Amino acid sequence: MSATGTRRLTTAQALVRFLAAQYTERDGVRHRLIAGTWGIFGHGNVAGVGQALVEYRGVMPFHQGRNEQAMVHAAVGYARQLNRLSAQAVTTSIGPGATNLVTGAALATVNRLPVLLLPGDYFASHAAGPLLQQLEHPVEADVSVNDALRPVSRYFDRISRPEALLASALRAMRVLADPAETGAVTLALPQDVQAEAFDWPEEFFADRVWRVRRPAPDPEELTEAVQALRAARRPLIVAGGGVHHSEAEAALRALVDATGIPVASTQAGKGALRHDHPADLGGIGHTGTAVADGLARTADLVIGVGTRYSDFTTASGTLFQDPDVRFLNLNITAFDAHKLAARTLVCDARAGLTALTEALSGHRVPSSYEDEYRAGRTRWEQKVRAALRADDDSAVPTQTQVLGALDAVVGDEDVVINAAGSLPGDLHKLWRSRSPRQYHLEYGYSCMGYEIPAALGVQQAAPGTAVWALVGDGTYLMNPTEIVTAVQENLPVKLVLVQNHGYASIGGLSESVGAERFGTDYRHRAADGTFTGAPLPVDLAANAASLGMDVLRAKTVRELREALTTARAATRPTCVYVETAAARDALPAEAWWDVPVAEVSAREPVTDARARYEHAVADRRHHL
Repeated sequence: MSATGTRRLTTAQALVRFLAAQYTERDGVRHRLIAGTWGIFGHGNVAGVGQALVEYRGVMPFHQGRNEQAMVHAAVGYARQLNRLSAQAVTTSIGPGATNLVTGAALATVNRLPVLLLPGDYFASHAAGPLLQQLEHPVEADVSVNDALRPVSRYFDRISRPEALLASALRAMRVLADPAETGAVTLALPQDVQAEAFDWPEEFFADRVWRVRRPAPDPEELTEAVQALRAARRPLIVAGGGVHHSEAEAALRALVDATGIPVASTQAGKGALRHDHPADLGGIGHTGTAVADGLARTADLVIGVGTRYSDFTTASGTLFQDPDVRFLNLNITAFDAHKLAARTLVCDARAGLTALTEALSGHRVPSSYEDEYRAGRTRWEQKVRAALRADDDSAVPTQTQVLGALDAVVGDEDVVINAAGSLPGDLHKLWRSRSPRQYHLEYGYSCMGYEIPAALGVQQAAPGTAVWALVGDGTYLMNPTEIVTAVQENLPVKLVLVQNHGYASIGGLSESVGAERFGTDYRHRAADGTFTGAPLPVDLAANAASLGMDVLRAKTVRELREALTTARAATRPTCVYVETAAARDALPAEAWWDVPVAEVSAREPVTDARARYEHAVADRRHHL
């Protein structure tokens, strides 16, 4: 350090040292904003960010990834587990390393989860070029492949000079820590600038705290919301992921206990109430429960708390059918609060729910309404128990019986992770969440390959917690590589690998729209293009073992329970492999989902599907 209050470091060194000094604070509790960095090194970052991470490895933990997309998924899992109060960075080289970030960045931004991306970039000086892996644009010389990250990032900048980092780094931290704006943040780092030295102001490296706000509701909005709630006879709360991000579960429970308003949950909001709370109706929408969707169709006021109303939640605009239904949306993001022409409470979920509870003192829904939804809960619970139960312990389990076996083994604080395939629908209907963080479904982007790396991030965020990644064979084949990282870092994640020989979810959807499950099976193909029915000689359990996992094979329900119990107690990465029975006993969808069917076709399955489609789409409403 010089006598003039500056420190001479490279740009990469300055960035890493800066990141190590950033904190968030909410409710008086402080967290590291950037708690560690994932990285895969190449010529675009090894001499810059790579060297800086060695320089400051005492203050910036490093995690070695195997796939760039997977590193982002791991960081997203980490941030979600910690309610967005702490995040991780991801560094990659220029070229394919950088473009592999795009899917992970989209997932983070869609789900409003913070992650810092640090891809390498071309030489800012243009002294060397075209670089290895550089995409040359004939008329826009300032464009690189990193520009593909712009539309999926909440903030993007290319640091073309060292001093540009001073302002940009602060802007990047503001977005990461802002609950209304957070998502993927990208700082593209030209290779020459990473290694260039600069005299940095000492203030740049001072500890900096970013306070995560809990904005209170506007008084006039609150008054209107209370009036709407008091006038409603059949109100329904739709709990989204914002309840968890705000740590508002206790505030939601207090409101429900005081008023008797029932709660249905989105995939991200499941667990906002414990499954055995008398007002918890389970999932809502296309993958929802019969009791939740039935009440949604007759609700006169829908109170969305921290939800963005995806098409699965609204059943593509066909779910809320009361002629006079209105919406009241409590959301920290005005963009989401205004959806469905709603009355708005733009505020923090905990602050807003607490204010509503106080203002609604003495108000309660009609007792007949409580009796109705409690009876509906009882009927649905009987269906859940039947779906999860296995009467023959020596039989090959169905997929829902796999969930039943897992339900019997997990502890209240265990975390169960899933993202894509047929499992999300079964889980949303059937899983009985016992704690706010137990149910971890990434369904904003529904990204195959998310589960295993996300489990690593959750395990880092919650050491000592049993973390389960539920993965089908299709998802496993997409992205198993971070198993090696789990072994390297001794992260005792538990992988439940379900083999059903194909894309079960899309296969069923394909059949329903007249596409006859084309291209969705993992079976031998004959010369004429038809399938022979014989499964491929692929051993995914052996693959997991080859990557370093302990593998337990289960062929029956009894063996499955025993394997899951062993896995939960394991202190190193462990896989439970189970091949499920071909016939699935999942409960059918309780609400529609819009997947357009070909308007004309010579094939009868398509014309039949089109007729069903036109009948269903007629129920769509535009809430204005």
